[in-house]
Amino acid sequence: MVAGGPYGLEDLVQYTGYFAAILVLLFTPLLWSLPTALMVSELSTAIPEEGGYYAWVRRAMGPFWGFQEAWLSMAASVFDMAIYPVLFVNYLGHLCRLCGRPDLADGLPTWLIGAAVIAASVVVNIRGARTVGGSALVMIAVLLGPFLVLVVVAFTQQPVAEGEPMQPPKIDYLAGILVAMWNYMGWDNASTIAGEVDRPQRTYPLAMFGAVLLVMLTYALPVLSASRTGLDPATWQAGSWVEVGTTVVGPALGAAIAIGGMIAALGTFNSLVLSYSRVPLVLARDGYLPAVFTRQHPRTGAPWVSILACAVVWALALQLSLPRLFALDVILYGLSLLLEFAALVALRIREPKLARPFRVPGGMAGAVLLGLGPALLIGAAIYSEAGKWKLEGEDPIAPAVALLLGTVLAALGPGVYFMSRALQRRRLGTDKNIRPT
Repeated sequence: MVAGGPYGLEDLVQYTGYFAAILVLLFTPLLWSLPTALMVSELSTAIPEEGGYYAWVRRAMGPFWGFQEAWLSMAASVFDMAIYPVLFVNYLGHLCRLCGRPDLADGLPTWLIGAAVIAASVVVNIRGARTVGGSALVMIAVLLGPFLVLVVVAFTQQPVAEGEPMQPPKIDYLAGILVAMWNYMGWDNASTIAGEVDRPQRTYPLAMFGAVLLVMLTYALPVLSASRTGLDPATWQAGSWVEVGTTVVGPALGAAIAIGGMIAALGTFNSLVLSYSRVPLVLARDGYLPAVFTRQHPRTGAPWVSILACAVVWALALQLSLPRLFALDVILYGLSLLLEFAALVALRIREPKLARPFRVPGGMAGAVLLGLGPALLIGAAIYSEAGKWKLEGEDPIAPAVALLLGTVLAALGPGVYFMSRALQRRRLGTDKNIRPT
C-alpha cells in the first residue's frame, strides 16, 4: 500500500539530480513516514477497528470530523487510484518499444487498458483480504528482482561516466520533495482492514517499522546505482528505469524492469482497493451512505458493493495528467493525515486510560510534536503547487484548475455531511443495518 518499488521516482531525479534525490529519499521519511508510522502504530493497536483512520477521528473528535476524515480520504483516492493504471500503460508502452513496436506503444488505448486493470483488481479483492495479501507478496518479489540485478551489476562494474554526475539546469527541491512524499505516503491505509488482521496489536508496529526500512532501501539503492550510468538526469521521465536497465545490463533487464513496472502498478492498485473500499462500508454502517454499501460477500466477507462503486469512480479519473494527479493526491491525503495526528492528541486527552499496546514515546509533548514534520511538508506541497501558476513557459491554467478542484472537493465535505445527516434521520428506524450516530 505504501510502495511498489522505485517506480514513480523518475520525476524526483529529473527535478533534483541523483545525489540530491538520494538525500531527499533519506530525509523525507524522517519528517513524513516515521511520524506517520508511529501514529498509525499507536492508534491501530489501541482501536483495531474496520475503517481505521475514520474510526480513530470519529472516536476522538466526533462524527463531523470523522466524516471529514473519510471524505478527504475518498476524495484523495479518486486521484490516487487513477495514477496506477496510467503508470501500467506507460510501462507497457516502454515494453512495446523494446520489442520493436513503437507504433503499437503510441496507439495504446489508455482508458481501456486502465479500466481492465481496475476490473482485475476488483475480482481479486472480492475474493477477500487473504487473497490480496498473498498476491501482493508474489508481486513485490517479482518487481524487485530486476532492481536487485541492477544494483548488483551497477556496483560491480566500472561506472559508465567518471567524475561528478550531471545535474539538472535548475534544481527544484520542493517539486522533488512532493514526488518523494507521494512515494512515501499511505502508511495509514493498512489501518482500514484492522478488523481482518490477526493479532493487530503485535502485527501493526512490526509491519510499520519493517516497511519504513524496506522502502528506504528499495528507493535509495536503485537511484544510487543509476547515478553510475552517466545518463543525464534532466532527461528522466516516467519509464526511465527501462533505459537505466538497458544501459547497465542490456535489453533483457530493460524488458524485465518494464514488466516489473506493470506489476508494481497493478500490485499497488490491488492493495489499495482493499483499503479504500472499507471506508464506504463503515460510512454505510453509520448511516452516511445507503445500506446497500454494507453488503458483503457471503464467503470472503469482502464489501463487494463498495468495491464496485469505488471502481466506477476511479475509472472516471483516468484521463487526468500525472503531475496534477500527484499534486492533488498528496494535498488531499495530507489534509486527512493532519486530522489523524489531531486524533492522536485528542485521544490522549479524552481517554488517557485507553489501552495502548504501542505508545508514541515522549508523553503528551511527543504526541503533539509528532505531527509537526508532516504539517510542514504538506504546507510546502501546497506552496509548490500554487507556485506553478507563475512559472514562465508553463500553462498556468492546468495547475490553477487542479488546485481549485482539490479545494472544492475538500470544501464540499461539511455540506455533504449535513446532507447525509438529514437523509439519515429519515432512514433511521426503517433499516436495521443502520446504527445511530
